[in-house]
Amino acid sequence: MSNHLLDPGFDLTLRPMRYPRFYEMYRDAIRNTWTVEEVDFSLDVNDLRHKFGPAERHLVERLVAFFATGDSIVANNLVLNLYQHINAPEARMYLSRQLYEEALHVQFYLTLLDTYLPDPVARAKAFAAVENIPSIRAKADFCFRWMDSIQDLRRIETLEQRRRFLLNLVCFACCIEGLFFFAAFAYVYYLRSRGLLHGLASGTNWVFRDESCHMAFAFEVIDTVRKEEPALFDTELQQQVVTMLEEAVDCEMRFAEDVLSGGVVGLSIRDMRQYLEYCADQRLAQLGMPRHFGATNPFGFMDLQDVQEVTNFFERRVSAYQVGVSGEVAFDATF
Repeated sequence: MSNHLLDPGFDLTLRPMRYPRFYEMYRDAIRNTWTVEEVDFSLDVNDLRHKFGPAERHLVERLVAFFATGDSIVANNLVLNLYQHINAPEARMYLSRQLYEEALHVQFYLTLLDTYLPDPVARAKAFAAVENIPSIRAKADFCFRWMDSIQDLRRIETLEQRRRFLLNLVCFACCIEGLFFFAAFAYVYYLRSRGLLHGLASGTNWVFRDESCHMAFAFEVIDTVRKEEPALFDTELQQQVVTMLEEAVDCEMRFAEDVLSGGVVGLSIRDMRQYLEYCADQRLAQLGMPRHFGATNPFGFMDLQDVQEVTNFFERRVSAYQVGVSGEVAFDATF
C-alpha cells in the first residue's frame, strides 16, 4: 500500500480509508444528479430567431462551438492521465463520477447544438471548430500541450515527474475548468441578465455547479499532495503556475476578441480581460498562492452568480438540484 497520494500503483482497499474527504465528495456528487432532458430549450429558439442581431448570434455560435469539444478534452485527460496516478480508491471513485458528469455535459452541448443550429452545414462547422476556428484551435492546443506533457508517464517516481503531474492537474482545474469555462459562463449569464436564452442559462447552472465541484476536488488533491510532499511547492512551481495562468488568459482573450468581434452592447474586451484576471487570482488563492493580477470582478451579474451557485452550493444543499436519495439514487425522480 502506498503512503502518499501520488505513489505509483493501484490501491484497492477502501478500509482503512486514508482520504475520507474524497469519499464525501463522491457522495455529494451522487446527491446532485440532473439530466439533460430536464432542460427546456423551446424559448431559446424564439430568442435566437427574433431577438438576436448578427453580433449576438456570432457570440452564441462561437460559444456553442467551444462547448462542443471542451468537455471531451477534459474527459480524455481525466481517463488518460489523472485516473492512473491519483492513487486512492476513494479518489478514483470521485474521478469515475466526474467522468460521468463530463459525459453529461457533452450530451447537454450536443443537444444545445442540435437545437440552436438546425442547418446541418452550420452544425458540422461548429463540431469541427477545433480544426477550423483559430481562436478555438488555440485553446485546444493549449490543453493538448499539457495533456501531452504527461501522456507517456506510466509511473510517477521522481520529483520532476510529480511536478509535471501537478502542473497538468493545475492546468485542468485552473485554466480549463476555472478560466475557459468560467469565461464561457460569463457570456451565458450576461445574456441571461438581458432576459435571453433561459434554457441555456438553466442548464449552465447545473454545469457550473458540477465544474465548481470538479475544481474543489482537484484543489483537495493538490492540497493533500502539498501536506504530504511540501518540497514540491517551491518558488519554481509557483512561477510555472503563474506563467501558465498568464498564457491561459492571453489564450482566452483571443477567443474573446473573436466572440465580441461584432460589438456586443454591454460587453467590452477590456472588461473581459479584467474578469479573466480576477478569475485567475481566485484560482491562485485556491491554490494557496499569492494573487498575481490584483483584478476585481467587473461583472455584477457574475458576482450574483458566484454567490448563488458556488457559495450556497457548498454551504447548503440546493433542494431544486438534489435528487431524493434513500439508499439508491432515483434517476427518474421528479424535482
